[in-house]
Amino acid sequence: MSTTIPIVYSEEVREALHERRPVVALESNVITHGLKYPHNAETAHQVEAAVRKGGSVPATICIEDGAIRVGMTAADIERFASEGGIPKVSSRDLPVVLARGGRGATTVASSLVAAELAGIPFFSSAGLGGVHRGAETTMDISSDLIQLTRSKVAVVCAGAKMILDLALTMEYLETQCVPVIAHGSDDFPAFYCASSGLRAPHRIDDEDLIAKVVATHWAAGHPGGVVITTPPRDEDAVDPVVAEAAINDALVQAERDGVTGQGLTKYLMHAVDRATGGRTAQANMAVLISTAEAGGRMAAAYARYQSDHS
Repeated sequence: MSTTIPIVYSEEVREALHERRPVVALESNVITHGLKYPHNAETAHQVEAAVRKGGSVPATICIEDGAIRVGMTAADIERFASEGGIPKVSSRDLPVVLARGGRGATTVASSLVAAELAGIPFFSSAGLGGVHRGAETTMDISSDLIQLTRSKVAVVCAGAKMILDLALTMEYLETQCVPVIAHGSDDFPAFYCASSGLRAPHRIDDEDLIAKVVATHWAAGHPGGVVITTPPRDEDAVDPVVAEAAINDALVQAERDGVTGQGLTKYLMHAVDRATGGRTAQANMAVLISTAEAGGRMAAAYARYQSDHS
């Protein structure tokens, strides 16, 4: 006996998909586990507006009543932003939460699962998870990277968080045959830093050509996604030297306080934000919006390509 995954679409998203208009999936974890209320709700609306500015329909994804909700309404966003205790649901948690009839906020990994199930080929996020520093002993690798190899969804982002080991993250993506395309820069960006210091394997500034690359990747039979990076704007970017110094101090503090595992990322992000006087949190918000707009443009280019070649 087969089991189907319940998916509830907002009216706007359902109509857009039916009419083959471009849609960009968005995670809801940034609403529940990011900024405090009401700034989290305001930012979520700004991110959706940025997708629209890019020419696509936003589909913020969450889990509620044991179903994947694709396209949160303004009322949904308000509830998730103002209520406490909504759990973060990654891809490994997804079947448990769905089977129990629960609710939760989606991460990058679970959003990729949901986007593919919903028939949405593009997803936008400020930054990916990756291989953590010290992973050679801890084996701490984000499920974002694993899910990228399994879900046919193109991810538009500002690279990966600088608190990670970005050289190993790039090695992992290469090993898993995940194409990495840099748009607007020669380098792989580091979330709120314009460059990680690592050269991207490919730079393509033509969005229509990027759409063709994504379509070609899947036509070749690859099961996973494509990473498309776009750097933060100059006025939003944090100096990588300042960020790296703050990260190194935060790592020493984390070891002193015995912080490891899943709590480490949040600890480091808060510590770095304090060390930079709130500069990284401001940059984080700006990158969420700029990558969402880029995601809207990329999805629109892909929809045009599909229409021209159908």
